[in-house]
Amino acid sequence: MPDLINTSCYIHIPFCDHKCIYCDFYSIIKLENVERFLSALKKEIQFYSEKYSNTRKLISIYFGGGTPSLMEPNYIGEIIGFIKSEFKVDEDAEITMETNPGTVDLNKLISFRKKGINRISIGIQSFNNDELKFLTRIHNSETAIETVNSAKSAGFENLSIDLIFNLPGQTKDKWLLNLHKAIELPVNHISAYSLILERGTILNKMVLDGKVIMQDDDYDADLYETTIDFLTSAGFYQYEVSNFAKPGFECLHNNVYWKHGEYFGFGTSAHSFINKKRWWNFSSAKMYIDEIEKSGKAIAGSEMISDKESFDEYIMLALRGSGIVIDELKKKYYGNWLTKRFPYFENLSKEGYVNINQNKIWLTKKGYAVCDEILKMLL
Repeated sequence: MPDLINTSCYIHIPFCDHKCIYCDFYSIIKLENVERFLSALKKEIQFYSEKYSNTRKLISIYFGGGTPSLMEPNYIGEIIGFIKSEFKVDEDAEITMETNPGTVDLNKLISFRKKGINRISIGIQSFNNDELKFLTRIHNSETAIETVNSAKSAGFENLSIDLIFNLPGQTKDKWLLNLHKAIELPVNHISAYSLILERGTILNKMVLDGKVIMQDDDYDADLYETTIDFLTSAGFYQYEVSNFAKPGFECLHNNVYWKHGEYFGFGTSAHSFINKKRWWNFSSAKMYIDEIEKSGKAIAGSEMISDKESFDEYIMLALRGSGIVIDELKKKYYGNWLTKRFPYFENLSKEGYVNINQNKIWLTKKGYAVCDEILKMLL
């Protein structure tokens, strides 16, 4: 029997109690379809298990949303149990749930852990109450801190938090206070994102209407470099553009993406990438459920990834992540690509944007800040 292919699994839970002004992920605040969604989700999982369970092993399961922690532990536990009944799941699989402060307490977190969640990613975004109010989060700083400590008390050793920088009017001192509070907590993974304007969000309309003024790109880059300096000096190392971890606590699920691995996406708006084919589900919960009930799948669109597209994605993800491994590049892809572009990499090295050793090329702090521009020149 051939070896099973390591694969990740993303589950999109669309239900939310509130839509934040900056969020462009698909979510709904009405809960009347919660049970129909669960039935549809299980039917979709079964549909793909019949095609792939004999060749795939799941090494990570990630519950995103929406707000998965809004659901009851039995609901999430039923999904985990069903996945394990349909697919081979690695004994040490990382099973993450995105969690919002204000939706859980100690007892609920203990129950989630008993149901199989072993990693928690807490969407704090800020410890400043004025910033939280601007972002229209439902929690305050005190609740955020309490949620992290409760997760630790519930037995979670693998704890991550999300933070957002470069909010309108945010000074460097305010951002550094956020970072100081973050490292004082029992967390071993921090995702730090710049506030991005996404089309269709409430924030984007506020900016277009002149109600909110965003800070410029140079200031954003300065805050980003400050973030890198602060977190690396605090014992976190940067393994991706926006992700910092203590050694041994990198997000396995994230690394599947950054290393161009394969994954299933189940639920509304979820994306899958298997055998060089990418497909994505309908976003609308009603359309998703209706399509699943009819055929077992809810594919809104798909594409085959060409060798050139696959190579470009590999370079993009590798540079955004921990770097290009030269031996791997030559083995899997076009060896002459690196030969032609090596003078460019040498110039980047001289200017302090990349590091180069015998078998690896990776971005420096300065390089991460202009990663998109470097990729445009390369690809």
